[in-house]
Amino acid sequence: MKHLIVVSHPLSSSLTMSVARLCAAELEKLGHVQSTYDLYRMGFNPVLSAGELGDAEHPMSFIVRRAQEELRAADALTVIYPLWWLSMPAMMKGYIDRVLARGFAYEAHKGVVRGLLCGKKCILITLSAAPLAVLEQSGGWNAVLALQDGHIFRSAGFDLLEHLHFDNVEPHLAAEVSARYMSRIQSCIREHFPRGA
Repeated sequence: MKHLIVVSHPLSSSLTMSVARLCAAELEKLGHVQSTYDLYRMGFNPVLSAGELGDAEHPMSFIVRRAQEELRAADALTVIYPLWWLSMPAMMKGYIDRVLARGFAYEAHKGVVRGLLCGKKCILITLSAAPLAVLEQSGGWNAVLALQDGHIFRSAGFDLLEHLHFDNVEPHLAAEVSARYMSRIQSCIREHFPRGA
């Protein structure tokens, strides 16, 4: 299978980036082909342009066309980001706005959305400093699931296999906690994308 990993975190030493590197290594170990879009290191511009909204005087950028081609060619997408204010970083939101665009990822008519990326598998991996129990009690976690899982990825047609969330991610996270999170990620990848799949 061909996999695309899209990750967003400004610190290359962050747990978020370690998760992305682990996903890439695990997929390759299982015989899959993967490419990683590290949005910060590649200097991805999150600003939606006029051309991307159909302005003929400002054609769509090469980087967006290439990102759409990579996504079109992929069998599976893994998206990795921290939750900041219960949402994805602006860099990731810009990627969603620009790449998962109308006419490429979905069509909409009179408020009814039809996904155009059907048949592609997807895993979301999010991290937060806030405990998941606090997010659930506040209703925030339901908002995350409704907006990010449902409204974005499922609406685009992805078969969302799993949303892994790792909470209590603070500086100086205990090594045993980090190891437990990494083990869970390895298990998820092996379950959904076994060797030869």
